[in-house]
Amino acid sequence: MRVLLTGASGYIGKRLLPVLIENGHQVICCVRDTSRFNPEPEFESHIEVIEVDFLEKESLDKIPKDIDGAYYLLHSMAASSDYEELELKCARNFREAINQTDAKHVIYLSGIVNESSLSKHLSSRKAVEVELKEGKYHFTTFRAGIIIGSGSASFEIIRDLVEKLPIMITPKWLNTKCQPIGIADVIAFLQKALLKKEVYDQNFDIGGPDILSYKEMLLGFAEARGLERKIYIVPVMTPRLSSYWLYFVTSTSYKLATALVSSMKVEVICQPSSINEILDVKPSDYKTALKKTLYKIKGNEILSSWKDSWSSGVIDQKIDINLSVPQYGCFKDVRSMEVKDTELTKEKIWQIGGDKGWYYGNWLWKVRGFLDQLVGGVGLRRGRSHPSRLLPGDALDFWRVLYANQKEGRLLLFAEMKLPGEAWLEFNLKDGILKQTATFRPSGISGRLYWYAVFPFHGFIFNGMLNKLAS
Repeated sequence: MRVLLTGASGYIGKRLLPVLIENGHQVICCVRDTSRFNPEPEFESHIEVIEVDFLEKESLDKIPKDIDGAYYLLHSMAASSDYEELELKCARNFREAINQTDAKHVIYLSGIVNESSLSKHLSSRKAVEVELKEGKYHFTTFRAGIIIGSGSASFEIIRDLVEKLPIMITPKWLNTKCQPIGIADVIAFLQKALLKKEVYDQNFDIGGPDILSYKEMLLGFAEARGLERKIYIVPVMTPRLSSYWLYFVTSTSYKLATALVSSMKVEVICQPSSINEILDVKPSDYKTALKKTLYKIKGNEILSSWKDSWSSGVIDQKIDINLSVPQYGCFKDVRSMEVKDTELTKEKIWQIGGDKGWYYGNWLWKVRGFLDQLVGGVGLRRGRSHPSRLLPGDALDFWRVLYANQKEGRLLLFAEMKLPGEAWLEFNLKDGILKQTATFRPSGISGRLYWYAVFPFHGFIFNGMLNKLAS
């Protein structure tokens, strides 16, 4: 069957794609930026890639008419302050476009809605569901709560809190009940439901067998990691303070933290249904889902991460817009050195950042990250998704990967820290010479003053980093 997959470069889409291919489907992958989409080479004969933006109706003409079904996996949560309006517009444009195709079935992944008074985030998901439901196709909604999987925003927050804080003074919403589900089970529900008549024109809550408070989930993670943790709940934390607490302790952005805090005050427990029997899926319990996820993390098998999405940084445009490093009106710090071992240097470059650090003056990089976080920037908290692999679009501490070709020996990064201007950092290894270039395009007087203020540190940090990479 021919299946349209929206959000193919997103957290769920990246994991659903190989499963659809394995089940014999031809998949049309919808992405906003083809340069950020890096499918496995063996997938190429099973996919078609189209660049579409569901906020721009004209681009939807690229969607083929001869499709059998479609997945709607688009979410704009925390991408901007008006994400509700954006999500509704995307849904409306999608519905109208799919109405012009042969699609018989559309599947949407949403959030569990148990209360009449919903958070802004869950209210938006519900509005999208209502909009999509009006199409000429059969429609199925799966509603999930906390997803336990390497790279999911909710799981990474749990992981950050437990691994960083032996004692936690927490807001009262940690007593809120929810029903977590493993990412593998979410993918199983999505894949098995396609064109199955028993699920047409219905919605189903999906979750694991355990109903837990957020506090119990944190303590459960601590047990799985062999860590002893103490959690004390206080009633005085306002939503704003709770958001700041998550922002400073975890790798989440402040916008995402705000959206999550508002949702975490609402219980997300599944309504009874026969969906497990209909699709023959038996969701794992919380401990088993944790065990699977930690195993994947240990083996560096993180297929997708929310940190690599645009919402984790500041870029909200195609990579190629920033791919050409400007020359006019810029300050540059250019250094080069002969390398001893070309392949070893390439390996070092491709392992830079994250747990490995920046090879020289790491404490200064940490200070810069902390200062960035104080003014609302991303800081160094995102790290990297894989210890030795970099792909265009990946987050790398407070940088975004624009270009990465290890064979060619070129890596280009764009700064996502708070700056009075724009910055690029490029490594280019050619003919045994490593060229390292830092480019800064200032914005007004403040940008020029910033460059001169940090310039003395460049000689120390950049020269030391180059020496370490080349040796």
